[in-house]
Amino acid sequence: MSPILPPPKGWRERADRAVARGRRFDRAIPGVLLDSPVSRLGFLYGRTVGWVWGSLWSTGRIERRNGLWVFRGLPSWAFPRGGVCVGDCFLTGDISPSDAVLRHEAVHARQWRRYGALMPLLYLFAGRDPLRNRFEIEAGLVEGNYVPRGA
Repeated sequence: MSPILPPPKGWRERADRAVARGRRFDRAIPGVLLDSPVSRLGFLYGRTVGWVWGSLWSTGRIERRNGLWVFRGLPSWAFPRGGVCVGDCFLTGDISPSDAVLRHEAVHARQWRRYGALMPLLYLFAGRDPLRNRFEIEAGLVEGNYVPRGA
């Protein structure tokens, strides 16, 4: 794994603005779509997609840890970055994820429960830069290995 580089100056303020912007955006989403039976269906759909994708490509052990289904041994092209959470399935490569990473991914699973099928779209709009992506910030940049501890 590559070393975690120090974040750029002013990253924390930009991160705080990204989270605040996301919370303002949430107020525009109809309540029936958040933490509801509708979002639960979207979460279950995400879990199903995660299970299918993980079952197809996982060559490692499938286990239940920290409230997540962890699928290991996927080829690197089958998931972005160090892994991806789809529903409550964490899809990753050969290395066993740390408890800190699983705590980070468990927050993503809770986000999936809150937003349901909106989650992939909202995540896409939040952008690929984890220091500006409200979902990564809320899940913990240190735990997700995006910034070093104490940064």
